Amino acid sequence: MRSVLAWLGKPWGIIPCCGGLVFLLVLGLRLRGGLESLELAAFDRMIRIAARDYRETRITSIEVSEQEIQALGWPLSDATLARALKTVLKQKPRAVGLDIYRDLPVPPGSDELARVLGDNPNLVAVMTLGERGVAPPAPLKGTDQAAFGDIVVDAEGTVRRGLLFADDGRNVYTSFALRLASLYLAPEGIGLEPDPADPLLMRLGQTTIPALDADEGGYRRADAAGYQFLLDFQQGGAPFATYPFSALLKGEVPAAALAGKIVLIGVNSDSVKDHFYTPLGAAGHQLSGTVLHGYIAGQLLRFAFGKAAPIRAPSEKYKVALLLAASLAGSAVGFRTRSARAFSVALAAGLLVIGGGAAVLFMQRWWIPLVPPALAFSLAATGTTAYVTGLEKRERAALMSLFSRYVAKEIAEMIWRERDQFLDNGRPRAQSMTATVFFSDLRGFTTLAEKMPPAELIDWLNTYMEAMAGLIMRHGGVVDDYAGDGIKANFGVPFPRRGEEEIAADAANAVACALAMEKEMHRLNGEWEERGLPEMGIRVGIYTGPVVAGLLGSSSRLKYTTVGDAVNTASRLESYDKEVGREALCRVLIGDSTLKYLKGRYQSERIGEVALKGKEERITVHCITGETND
Repeated sequence: MRSVLAWLGKPWGIIPCCGGLVFLLVLGLRLRGGLESLELAAFDRMIRIAARDYRETRITSIEVSEQEIQALGWPLSDATLARALKTVLKQKPRAVGLDIYRDLPVPPGSDELARVLGDNPNLVAVMTLGERGVAPPAPLKGTDQAAFGDIVVDAEGTVRRGLLFADDGRNVYTSFALRLASLYLAPEGIGLEPDPADPLLMRLGQTTIPALDADEGGYRRADAAGYQFLLDFQQGGAPFATYPFSALLKGEVPAAALAGKIVLIGVNSDSVKDHFYTPLGAAGHQLSGTVLHGYIAGQLLRFAFGKAAPIRAPSEKYKVALLLAASLAGSAVGFRTRSARAFSVALAAGLLVIGGGAAVLFMQRWWIPLVPPALAFSLAATGTTAYVTGLEKRERAALMSLFSRYVAKEIAEMIWRERDQFLDNGRPRAQSMTATVFFSDLRGFTTLAEKMPPAELIDWLNTYMEAMAGLIMRHGGVVDDYAGDGIKANFGVPFPRRGEEEIAADAANAVACALAMEKEMHRLNGEWEERGLPEMGIRVGIYTGPVVAGLLGSSSRLKYTTVGDAVNTASRLESYDKEVGREALCRVLIGDSTLKYLKGRYQSERIGEVALKGKEERITVHCITGETND
């Protein structure tokens, strides 16, 4: 278990773990279709960004308005339709599309309309599919002049897909827009044909139109029956010239607007429900079915003349790879950023890259899913930041519990800032280093302890310890342990010193701390004298040498400490020959190794080579007598 937690504390553990979890979460959400509506909304936004101020000059629309319905009646009579069609046909358009259902005669003029329909092979009438579909006009039934006008509508009611072919299990039918585009392209020698590289795909001119897959782009399990493709709505909001139906009947439509064109005749009226939502506008913006057929036919013409490429989408494996990359990138951002400001900037930059990249690729006719990678990036960044923050809080609490009471606040903060070199698996790592070890002990404490009541003794001792521990911390030392009236401290931990100058500074600080403790003892003795307590003195042993620093103890009770020969020597110096230096209020004994680092800053008296208790080798001992005058 510890190895797992240790692994999770490293970037190669946190980043793949947090990123992987977010990846699986978002992937599962996408596979269940939970992000489809958001992704389609993003697609709509891309469509509006990519839309151009462009008019399709090869198409003209004639629309019956609500006012004209009120004036002419509804349904329009066959005579009125026949008159309108003859007016258009007189100008020799390449194709005429009648987007008004006429499955039953509406006399008068039914025979005349039948003749117009039957005598003009470039005239196409609309029908619908299904058991409840609307049949085409009787003269066109079973001919290629009848084409279905069914529109593919997504679940929330928006049209994003065009349909070339559909079948009912028995017959294959051609769409209204494709039939009109084919009639227009026939004189150019362009027709719909199988792609030579893949006969299952259709090609118009030099453009192969990919058949929409059920999971294309941001779709999930869409109804992809028939031969569907993505609409680009590239013409924007004014796709082609449009004239009122009454203007056509009056002969007010210019001949140039009809000659050689695709002419669509349909209805744009609230009372005739034939409107559809598209990506081009906000909620409430709708296009009439006639205009929508014109959009589809226009896109097919651009395909045929090489003026537009189909919108494509990457395969599933690329979408999964993109999602995984976004998850890991977000996790890396969350791991690397520490401040809220840096996190906000990095998060915004990452989302900008994802969104901007998707927009640029969409301009190149690639629909790259935007919502799943953006969501994964955000969740991974936020989740990893939250995890790392929690981990750091626990690590900080652990460090502070070890050090905050024993070192100055500045050193505690430095320990936290430099934790990467100090911690191993969330715990201080054991390190070999050169440090100056400091031991102090009260002289005469045993006699005092025998005379004082327990509560008063503890209060008296805490006053002493608090004063001395404060001095140690102010001089850069780390309080290691309290043992009765004794204090152990280390100068030069927890970070290994980088050179001799830093080691020398630690030695000097330890000696300066001992002399400061002597001054503090003068003050404390004055207070104790007023309370009738005896004067106390201090013995200090200081030694500089190699130590091993790390955590020591059981799993339930740990402390950061130092061990090694230097520790033992400093302890023996403190307890050496209690009569030596007895006249001093604070007797400070040091070894040669410490003296050489002091470089003459302090006055000392050589005691001589002595054999310390428990040590075979003799060492030279010196007693600090004060600071030098220069």
